[in-house]
Amino acid sequence: MFRQVEEILCGIPGQVGCYIDYPATGERFAYQADMPLMAASVIKLPIMVEAFRQREAGLIRFEEKLTLRREDKLPSCGALSYMHDGLEVTLGDLVTLMIILSDNTATNLLIDRLGMGAVNQSIGNLELTGTRLNRKLFQPELSRQGIENYVTARDMGTLLERLLHGTLLNREASAEMLAILRNQRLNGKMPFYLHSRGIPVAHKTGEDDGITHDVGIIYQDDPVIFCFLSNDTVVPQAERAIQEIAALL
Repeated sequence: MFRQVEEILCGIPGQVGCYIDYPATGERFAYQADMPLMAASVIKLPIMVEAFRQREAGLIRFEEKLTLRREDKLPSCGALSYMHDGLEVTLGDLVTLMIILSDNTATNLLIDRLGMGAVNQSIGNLELTGTRLNRKLFQPELSRQGIENYVTARDMGTLLERLLHGTLLNREASAEMLAILRNQRLNGKMPFYLHSRGIPVAHKTGEDDGITHDVGIIYQDDPVIFCFLSNDTVVPQAERAIQEIAALL
């Protein structure tokens, strides 16, 4: 099967990283899995982890409310940019919206509240060596300077495996984060052929010009971790590959 996966990956234009892990058997497959790639919305996974870490440490409360201002609103994914100015939203709601709708406004509000340095400290503590939050979302002037956020397929696989085993912070927090990921609403990639078969997926997508990602856990009898990242690619072709590989796995 892994040979079929590699054949699919070799046919995709651009830079592609892939990591597959069957934790129950120890079988693993890596294809350019340590290559840092522009993260798009997959960077929201370690931001979620830091939010839960700060909650566990008593630094924040998920019941704490922030007030949505007009200047906070960002385009594209999410719901908050369409809500009225002055809306009060809890930190817990921001975490949920950031993941299940990939809400960019929620993400930047969380980065401001948690601190970029704190997010990167947690990334370092988790030994995710190819992952880095270098800027908030939708900062085109920094993007033009080449300042981007990065992840690797293996790093995201490591994070997801710790969630699956309940060792990321603690069992309760890991279970909460997995429940949020299982409520993902953007399901056109990894779950495309799976939801109709009743196979749940806990995952996070990412998209931008020439970029498409999906990283997650497929809950079959023995769960499989599947992380696919791509930059400078032909997006429809890469997304079809995600769908096909997920069905193979």
